[in-house]
Amino acid sequence: MITLNGIDDIKARIGEELGVSEWHLVTQEDIDAFADVTGDHQWIHVDVERAQQTPFGGTIAHGYYTLSLAPKFTYELFSVEGFAFGINYGLNKVRFPAPLPVGSKVRMRAAIASVEDVPGGIQMATALTFEREGGEKPVCVAETLVRLYTG
Repeated sequence: MITLNGIDDIKARIGEELGVSEWHLVTQEDIDAFADVTGDHQWIHVDVERAQQTPFGGTIAHGYYTLSLAPKFTYELFSVEGFAFGINYGLNKVRFPAPLPVGSKVRMRAAIASVEDVPGGIQMATALTFEREGGEKPVCVAETLVRLYTG
């Protein structure tokens, strides 16, 4: 766990990898719960029997499920101090280059991509790469934006 302490520390770490999370097992129970919460019951995610007939050989995680693990993994990797508060500001890009089969393990790498000054603080872009255990390509790459305010 890395502690990012204030604007100068964050700016000094641009381009630096902040770490790699622990592996997380993707279960059908979690995928079904995600489908219930989001209303996305597309069969490739929830119909185990039908999904076995696809090239994936079974159900796959929603791309947005994978992306939604970002906060969990982020809290494992780093914390931020020296600010009054921070807010999620959005994303610059998100891609899902490979499927994430249910039953797989996934983890996330994070690196500070850029930092911009904004009124009252900074905007930090973090490059996230989600990897499947044994996979050749990432299952998700995203650049998230957070605004951190000093007062």
